[in-house]
Amino acid sequence: MSDYLQVATATETRAAAVDLAQSAVAARLAGSAQVIGPVVSVFWHLGEQGTAEEWRLLLYTTADRYDALEAHLLGRHPWSNPQVVATPIVAGSSECLEWLRQSVGAAGPTP
Repeated sequence: MSDYLQVATATETRAAAVDLAQSAVAARLAGSAQVIGPVVSVFWHLGEQGTAEEWRLLLYTTADRYDALEAHLLGRHPWSNPQVVATPIVAGSSECLEWLRQSVGAAGPTP
């Protein structure tokens, strides 16, 4: 697994996505987050195909912090079974990745 991850989920409202983003970054489970939307999602739910407008939330973290971030998102998400998926970051500027590593540490980034 990559040392760095982009974690995605979605919510029904912008406010819910922003709340999740703020709480995850404040807890140092993610170095940053982006709320994108609205987007249109097409999916299967309870045996029926559905379409809904959602707000996509992308969070940036390390592999070491993923389990805690996933638990945080699942514990605070407004849906009972939200999609939470992680994609490896396979390349990035060394300065950015170092900043991310430091941002999810207990003390945060160095000045």
